[in-house]
Amino acid sequence: QVQLVESGGGLVQAGDSLRLSCLASGGTFSNYYMGWFRQAPGKEREFLARISMSTGSTHYENSVKGRFTISRDNAKNTVFLQMNSLQPADAAVYSCAAPRFPRVIPTTIGYYYWGQGTQVTVSS
Repeated sequence: QVQLVESGGGLVQAGDSLRLSCLASGGTFSNYYMGWFRQAPGKEREFLARISMSTGSTHYENSVKGRFTISRDNAKNTVFLQMNSLQPADAAVYSCAAPRFPRVIPTTIGYYYWGQGTQVTVSS
């Protein structure tokens, strides 16, 4: 069965950077679109970015464009989220996700598989 496992979260200071990883297993993901989301306490889940595992094409939410970078390593079935200039407002649980089927460009609500998330905390 498909599993997504995030890692790389932690406590950082404002202005610092973090790189999150999402390891996918239980399937072949070379033709999938993979996405990153975050959810802060009391707030709705927010789409951040997605990437085509086959072409590497990316799409970002405007709020993180230029600060966050999504990338992938197909050989390791891993998707990354590089986050720079982190601010307290970026504190949240960050999760990766994938749609149920390959070659499907998911809408923000069209993701089926989810990881458990990794906590990012940013101190001011």
